[in-house]
Amino acid sequence: MLILSYFFLFLLINISVVEVLGVDKFSRDDFPPDFVFGSGTSAYQVEGAANEDGREPSIWDSFSHSGKTHGANGDIACDQYHKYKDDVQLMVDTGLEAYRFSISWSRLIPNGRGPVNPKGLQYYNNLINELSSNGIQPHVTLHHSDFPQALEDKYGGWLSRKMVKDFTAYADVCFRNFGDRVLHWTTMNEANVFVIGSYNGGYLPPGHCSSPFGINCTRGNSSTEPYLATHHILLGHASAARLYKEKYQDQQHGFIGINLFAFWLHPLTNKTKDVIATQRAKDFLIGWYADPLVYGDYPDVMKKNVGSRLPAFTNLESNLVKGSFDFLGLNYYSTLFIKDDSSKLNMEVRDFDADMAIDLSGQKTQRNSSLEDEPRVNYLHGHIGALLDALRNGSNTRGYFQWAFLDVLELLDGYESSFGLYYVDLDDPDLKRQPKLSAHWYSHFLKTKGVSSDGFIKLEKNLTAFSHAHFSR
Repeated sequence: MLILSYFFLFLLINISVVEVLGVDKFSRDDFPPDFVFGSGTSAYQVEGAANEDGREPSIWDSFSHSGKTHGANGDIACDQYHKYKDDVQLMVDTGLEAYRFSISWSRLIPNGRGPVNPKGLQYYNNLINELSSNGIQPHVTLHHSDFPQALEDKYGGWLSRKMVKDFTAYADVCFRNFGDRVLHWTTMNEANVFVIGSYNGGYLPPGHCSSPFGINCTRGNSSTEPYLATHHILLGHASAARLYKEKYQDQQHGFIGINLFAFWLHPLTNKTKDVIATQRAKDFLIGWYADPLVYGDYPDVMKKNVGSRLPAFTNLESNLVKGSFDFLGLNYYSTLFIKDDSSKLNMEVRDFDADMAIDLSGQKTQRNSSLEDEPRVNYLHGHIGALLDALRNGSNTRGYFQWAFLDVLELLDGYESSFGLYYVDLDDPDLKRQPKLSAHWYSHFLKTKGVSSDGFIKLEKNLTAFSHAHFSR
């Protein structure tokens, strides 16, 4: 896509069983010197200390304690709030060049608006300083599917235009206090899938949906709320980005962007209707956000299928949103096959999925104590090799962030699924971190020359210096 030459593209990669054609043998030195390799987590999934030092509940606290996350919650999680120094040292041992994490709005400004929490401010200053002093770039996300419950209670969160002002004020606090050390800001993580899960299906907080589309719906409207929330999120992002560019960028010399969730979408058959449906899926899942950001308006097919339920940008709003990013982050997990299902458009009442009028499918990995995560190693090798191919063919990609650094509280599966480089023993009072084979592979790639696609036979021969004891802390 030609537009990619105009912005930075960050990839946050998860585990999936997908074959990818890429370079067979490569090393860190094959990538540009300013290309960055890292890993990531998010505040609610990793920090813990949910009730400590002035933090107030977020929508995730309320949602998880209502029993909607397989009985799991982030009260303790991986306890990075207390273990951040050990985790940063683990990042150094691994060879990470950057760490992508989110700030808990509820920890920094507990009620969503008003006074800043000194303890929250101190924690993020400490974390950022620890990363910087160890040569690891801090990449900060402001909103990772998480905002103060107080704002949900006060006016309905992203369903209200009031959220734009409060989000911008929160962003201002972050830019002002951390921007001298943080050069990479992401306003929203997976903004598109957050809205689908939170306001269409009800399986993410704040759990809005309506029958028959969502799960155990008690409030919401799946036909209208996803579109309304998206409109306000785009305006919130654009407002924060404008603030950064006008007030901070010249002094701090950083970059600001937004992150979207993206599958690679492929027609199930070569029938014309499935090919058209695949483009429609791209417009709904990605163009929903990307088109306003690049062109200033929603895709035509969305206007046609959604009709008056899709909010319209004023000229002022369109100009505010258009071009309001220095980079576009892309979270990619797996490939989906698309089958046309235009019959859904005949439904009298439709939600986002019915408006898109397709059928699709995908896969996850169960959490267990095995450290031999061979499929993840194959995945990392295949996708990093494919990324190198893309760079050699002109892609302007600037970084690659593996998800996740630790086995965290997963937003859809609680502690039942596992995507970390490091296993976290939840039965250990100290929540001991143990490296998986993927941690060794990633470290080997980052620190040494030449990685072979022959996989584990050669990998194991070359890992004698990278014993599990080297990483355990």
